[in-house]
Amino acid sequence: MSMISPLAIIEEGAKIGENVSIAPHCFVSKDAEIGDGTSLAQGVQILGKTKIGVDNEIFSYAVLGSKPQDLKFKGEDVELIIGDRNKIREFTLFNPGTAGGGGKTVIGSNNLFMGYVHIAHDCIIGDNTILANAVTLGGHVQVGNNAVVGGLTPIHQFVKIGEFSMIGGASAVAQDVPPFCLVEGNRAYVRGLNLNGLRRQFSREDIDSLKKTYTKLFKSGEPLIEHAKSLVDTETNKFAKRLIEFIIENGRGISFKREGVKV
Repeated sequence: MSMISPLAIIEEGAKIGENVSIAPHCFVSKDAEIGDGTSLAQGVQILGKTKIGVDNEIFSYAVLGSKPQDLKFKGEDVELIIGDRNKIREFTLFNPGTAGGGGKTVIGSNNLFMGYVHIAHDCIIGDNTILANAVTLGGHVQVGNNAVVGGLTPIHQFVKIGEFSMIGGASAVAQDVPPFCLVEGNRAYVRGLNLNGLRRQFSREDIDSLKKTYTKLFKSGEPLIEHAKSLVDTETNKFAKRLIEFIIENGRGISFKREGVKV
């Protein structure tokens, strides 16, 4: 049985699951879907074509599904899709997709979005990520599984954040962030591997392989992408190979301090 306050506004047509809690002064649009066990605290706004999975906890004054902040948006049929068991804290703002980006913003499951986080149009967020207070994602950003982004960090549009990466707080991210790496600064650049995060979930053998591959890539003085291409076919560890492949496929470049540059 759902618990819906009489002071909430639920438009006709909205689909509300079982055991959903909706507090006073919430608004749910006619095109929205809210999965079983999800809770909306006071003042939450669910707008447009927004689909929310099960057991999400959405805190006061979050606004999910409002029109994308894109001057090219002309009212096309777009949507915001949110997975399961996310914690979406106060004053967060998530926008749906745009026609130019596939029409969808997609958020996975088991994520923590702290206060004032903004996820812009056409972003793709994986699972088990943490975006700390006031992280701001431009349009078309992709965030891999298990990534952590420190507070007050803006991320440029079209940037890709690799899985198991860590971005230090108050960084300014304008280029792609390789998986398993730690980046920090304004402008942010690769500082090393995210060893603290890796040690929680990876074997010593896998971490050793990543260390060797990281050293080959970032400390050889060779041109980064060309060197990665020379390593990809001989690397046998799947995580190290993933690091190499990400570098080869990057779209916005990767910022790092070059050591012993060969000319």
